[in-house]
Amino acid sequence: MTSAPHFMHAIVLDRYGRPGRVMRLAEVPRPVPGPGQVLVRVHAVSLNSWDVDIVTGAALNRLAAPFRPQHRVIGSDVAGDVVAVGDGVTRHRVGDRVFGELTASGWGGFAEYVAAPEDAVVPLPDRVDDVTAAALPQAGSMALQALGDRSAFSGRRVLVVGAGGGVGTFALQLATAAGARVAVVDRAAKLGRLRELGASETFDAAPIPRETDAFDRILDVVGALSAAEHRRLLAPDGEAIAIGGRPRRILGYALAGARSAERDGGRRVRLLAAVPNRDLPELAALVAAGSLRAIVDGPHPLETAPRQVERLRAGDVFGKVVFMP
Repeated sequence: MTSAPHFMHAIVLDRYGRPGRVMRLAEVPRPVPGPGQVLVRVHAVSLNSWDVDIVTGAALNRLAAPFRPQHRVIGSDVAGDVVAVGDGVTRHRVGDRVFGELTASGWGGFAEYVAAPEDAVVPLPDRVDDVTAAALPQAGSMALQALGDRSAFSGRRVLVVGAGGGVGTFALQLATAAGARVAVVDRAAKLGRLRELGASETFDAAPIPRETDAFDRILDVVGALSAAEHRRLLAPDGEAIAIGGRPRRILGYALAGARSAERDGGRRVRLLAAVPNRDLPELAALVAAGSLRAIVDGPHPLETAPRQVERLRAGDVFGKVVFMP
């Protein structure tokens, strides 16, 4: 794609609806970095379920922006190089390779350039390519933070529900590398590839049998199980961490988190409150060392974003969709 000076191409979104109807490629003004900001030429950007929720106008998004999307250009997980800096920037220089998550700083990643606060991106090691880096920020951070301290995982049983997406494929690798026996839940078509990634036990989307051995840690990426189901599957002193789900299910997790674990044999259910960008240096180091890899669907041209949003919405993606503007 080529654009006139001072302009760029971006996927814009002016209303909620079907991706093919409300997302379009357009020429828009190229952002100018303000004080404390860097301008990043986007080499790769990944797709998250949060993007899907914004496009389609999921209930929680409409609470903040009832009539139209809060952000005209979405896309939060980017990798690229710094091409300009605003006043007062000290962390980065022109030419630096960087990556990061922009959910707390205006989004804007589905474009050729994005301006962001300098602390919203971190240095990208030379041994990590842009496509891999763009797949890491949100999904990798959620996986790390949901698993927590992995030093005592050897021999423990971990369950990952919705394991075929970005968070799940990272969590499976991280838990397996720590010595855990990891069971996964996802569509039957994805289970073979999850076994190749290290899953020791697989379940399709049907209910998990009651005779299944209990788990020490559960990561429910898609909010598929209720808080009561989590408790049924947990071993004493086990913990279930919910990462997503519909509003009613999320409310159930929140109420469960407020409930004392003492009455349930120490079993705890809670929602993940992820901290953006905190773990990016660790994730990049794991990738650079060959200890973790991003499972990438693509890279795709940015103009195919509406189709890829539909695919992710339908559950047809394994790993992370990545675009190259």
